[in-house]
Amino acid sequence: MNVNLGPVFDEFVSDLLTSGLYQSQSEILREGLRLLKEREDLKRLRLADLRKEIALGAAQADHGKLMNGPEVFAGIRQKSSRRKRTKTPT
Repeated sequence: MNVNLGPVFDEFVSDLLTSGLYQSQSEILREGLRLLKEREDLKRLRLADLRKEIALGAAQADHGKLMNGPEVFAGIRQKSSRRKRTKTPT
């Protein structure tokens, strides 16, 4: 496989090899692909969980188990305001 990474990634790979953290370009590529696969797998799991939560909410709504929207949003705004007030300046 021949891959053109471009100058930025070529330099990055070269720096990693020089540092001794990796022994070959293939090792670096495998590590990058492993991390990318992990991220994609996590996104897939989060999306599946979100779909389950949406289905649960839709089922609850179908059964009349609804929350008062204005009350919910007022609670969210209160929590947000408290966080902003307790946040320390950097």
